[in-house]
Amino acid sequence: MPEVHFTLRWPDGTEERCYSPSTAIKRQFDVGETYALAEFLARARAGLTEASDRVAAKYGFACTAAMGQLARIEARGREFEARDGASVVCVAIEG
Repeated sequence: MPEVHFTLRWPDGTEERCYSPSTAIKRQFDVGETYALAEFLARARAGLTEASDRVAAKYGFACTAAMGQLARIEARGREFEARDGASVVCVAIEG
């Protein structure tokens, strides 16, 4: 499966490079797009869950790396829940 790395810019301006074990994440994000925090988290959840499911279909077990990445994204997202208008930008997608 082709790996994909995607870079996010969080509401505080920090950037984070993230991992997906498949291209499924590409259907969720567009480079340069800004997503409201809740929408971003829903898209990340959908893309990384699909990616993990693809690994499970091919290898017989879910992808712990995808689920770990999702857990990190969700934890980071919780830091900004109280901010009105918090949004996340997809800076880059590689792979």
